[in-house]
Amino acid sequence: MPSSASLRIIQFNFNAVAKNILFITLDSCRFDTFKKAFDGGSIPNIASIAPLHKAFSPSYFTYGSHAAFWMGFTPGVVDCESPFLNPKVAKLFRLSYSGSAKKDVDQGLYLRGKNIIEGLHHSGYTTIGTGAVEWFNTSSASGSVLAEPFDHFWFSGNTWNLQSQLSWIDECLSELPEERPRFVFLNVGETHVPYWHAGASWECWPSPCVPFGDEHCSAEESARRQRACLEWVDHQLAPLLDRFREGTVLICADHGDCWGEDGLWEHGISHPATLTVPLLLRV
Repeated sequence: MPSSASLRIIQFNFNAVAKNILFITLDSCRFDTFKKAFDGGSIPNIASIAPLHKAFSPSYFTYGSHAAFWMGFTPGVVDCESPFLNPKVAKLFRLSYSGSAKKDVDQGLYLRGKNIIEGLHHSGYTTIGTGAVEWFNTSSASGSVLAEPFDHFWFSGNTWNLQSQLSWIDECLSELPEERPRFVFLNVGETHVPYWHAGASWECWPSPCVPFGDEHCSAEESARRQRACLEWVDHQLAPLLDRFREGTVLICADHGDCWGEDGLWEHGISHPATLTVPLLLRV
């Protein structure tokens, strides 16, 4: 069970708290990578949001996880009886037709629409989203499914474009009146294979983690690079997190990666390493 301190985040009626919502997915970020950085104090901006929880994602690849997120099935802490941390108890985002648990209506945000993005729009939110990995490529039929519900969406064009994504978000937000509630979604690609960021001291390729493994694969190097990327991302996110300092913030990974466990590499496979993810939630 989470500590009493961690439960403070869900002791409010959701509809009575700050109206602005920020949802960040750190693509492919393993729980152990995140925990070491969190415990080591090297991601202070992200760590300031809320206690860290070990959660399970609804899928082991980007599209599957985000499709579930859009239905309100965010990562869950299975041995926890707290709403929102465990969506089985009560969802943070509850679609009107997806069950009738009273806790969701009383404590979560009750939405009407095909997905939570459309539901937020119908509730008066301006919805803004940007994705880094190819599953969000709006020129593809599959990518447009994830992007279509947003009022404003931008596919960054490559996996390592966080600075441009943040600039685009800032431009969108600067054009909104302050009284307008906003929902911002950000998919971060730097923590995705090959674990690289702008200005990194190592080359982008070859990747230390590829499906089925090869001579370049290394669990140690994968862990080193992903943590370095996470720490770089933390620094870049500081202004956006500050902008939502009085809002609801959910930060998680959509899935993890295998680094040689049971002879497996990367994601797209059902395994504890791909399904176990970090979760931070401040309501």
